[in-house]
Amino acid sequence: MHILVIGAAGMVGRKLLQRLANEPEVFGFEVSELTLADAVAPAVPEGLVARRMTVDLAADGTAEELVKGRPDLIFHLAAVVSGEAEADFEKGYAVNLDGSRNLFEAIRREAMREPYCPRVVFASSLAVFGEPFPDRIDDDFLTAPLTSYGTQKAITELLLADYTRKGIFDGIGLRLPTICIRPGAPNKAASGFFSNILREPLKGEEAVLLVAESVRHWFASPRAAVGFFVRAARMETARIGPRRSLTMPGLSATVGEEIEALRRVGGEAAVKLIRREPDPVIQKIVEGWPRNFDARRAVELGFEAETSFDDIIRIHLEDEG
Repeated sequence: MHILVIGAAGMVGRKLLQRLANEPEVFGFEVSELTLADAVAPAVPEGLVARRMTVDLAADGTAEELVKGRPDLIFHLAAVVSGEAEADFEKGYAVNLDGSRNLFEAIRREAMREPYCPRVVFASSLAVFGEPFPDRIDDDFLTAPLTSYGTQKAITELLLADYTRKGIFDGIGLRLPTICIRPGAPNKAASGFFSNILREPLKGEEAVLLVAESVRHWFASPRAAVGFFVRAARMETARIGPRRSLTMPGLSATVGEEIEALRRVGGEAAVKLIRREPDPVIQKIVEGWPRNFDARRAVELGFEAETSFDDIIRIHLEDEG
């Protein structure tokens, strides 16, 4: 089978490919062809053979070029992250909405030539939800985002469901928790500080905390995120029903609880490297995010995540050193 990974140079894309390199039949079938696409050249892990494409998904003709090889499984991970989408309105809509619609339409037009119905696994976000929130958000809570990024993701979820209903593709959307601890350098995501205040101190470097320790959020590790996409690729999607987007399981924790886990795993010296510098802009964005979920549908469908921040930190140390 042919796999296409759009956004292959991103953190989740890289780790998903490494999982495939380590476990060649992780998706339940032999991969005969692999295409990797992103705005920058994706790396190919040792052991994999892939076609690499440097593309702008929002540009005319790009989506058609990506799907003309008729991939059987498409991971749509590409996005402008939350903080950047809020700061650059046009770029956020061009990539996060227009790029997704271009992809869906390219699949539809390809299927008009000859029958074709790939599985599309879309990386959505908890940003599709907006205040006011109950103590725990269940699977029936409405999507009413309060950011441009969340709006772009919510619209794409609706398109994903409609194109699936029409039989154009077999779509599933995964509303990812904030992925923590993200490896590498900080990015422009408004949620980046959640990882920064753990990752940098574990390396003996200073980190800046931009919000109050009372801020609560929903988390999962990069390892769990990869597991979500593997599960979505392998599962029988008829079990999902017409609501094609699922809130992924995770761990609800405050920033203060993060720091206490860092103290237990990394020691007091690591905690002392966190410097408090409140940022009103980031604080306002984060205060509008959901804090706790009852992700029952996803759990019943076999999706799994961590249950303690100590585990999240230990997984980071195991996977990143």
